[in-house]
Amino acid sequence: MRIALGVSYRGTAYLGWQSQPSGRTVQDHLEQALARFADAPVRVVCAGRTDAGVHGLNQVVHLDTDRRREPFSWVRGTNTFLPHDIAVQWCSPVPADFHARNSARSRRYAYVLRESPVRPSLDTGLVGWAFRPLDGQAMRRAAAHLVGRHDFSAFRSSDCQARSPVKHLTEISIHRHGAYWRFEFEADAFLHHMVRNLMGCLIAVGTGTREPDWVARVLAGRDRTLAAPTFAPDGLYFLGPRYDAHLGLPMHTAAHDWLPGAAAPEAPR
Repeated sequence: MRIALGVSYRGTAYLGWQSQPSGRTVQDHLEQALARFADAPVRVVCAGRTDAGVHGLNQVVHLDTDRRREPFSWVRGTNTFLPHDIAVQWCSPVPADFHARNSARSRRYAYVLRESPVRPSLDTGLVGWAFRPLDGQAMRRAAAHLVGRHDFSAFRSSDCQARSPVKHLTEISIHRHGAYWRFEFEADAFLHHMVRNLMGCLIAVGTGTREPDWVARVLAGRDRTLAAPTFAPDGLYFLGPRYDAHLGLPMHTAAHDWLPGAAAPEAPR
């Protein structure tokens, strides 16, 4: 029997998603909790790996098991054994050929940024920070150069293991709500550090350090050294994958609702 789980987590305390010998990853904690609940070893496959300090609101995983339990039992039972900053949000049976990563049609990320002359305190680790005022219209003009199918080598980490740097970035939206800016990205897939590298360039434009057309030249140059430095992981959230509708898997969970900047945005500026 194959089941899918939706998992949310605060990534601050972890060395990313993927299992490591130290055991200090989200995958390690999830698999240990599932094994205790199922009373058998469990391995999961995720929709998209996240780096150290990056958060997940609807990370989707699949696993195979011969344990017959109700979906709500998988949720509540597994959460009993998880640390306070990781929680299973939902469980659903899926077809045997469902694959959390390969069945995804697209993936979505949000970056939440606080604009303030003083660094964050209460939401430290949960938001990025810009101490200079940002020009939303300039950032949107820059973002327009990035939408579409492109070679994103200029925004790719040297550690990236993707076979191809060509990805289809279908949407970038930028909204402000009070002191918070919320950037949302959707693509068929993302390269390692791609969103954080895009953010570095968008912030450079927003602060007036670079003009919007500079982003187009960086993209065309396909050279990582031409782009801005990688932005901090703190405000990056994996919103989750999109699957075919007939699977009936949630694309939004309660965890989305508290995200800074989630309220109705102000008029663009």
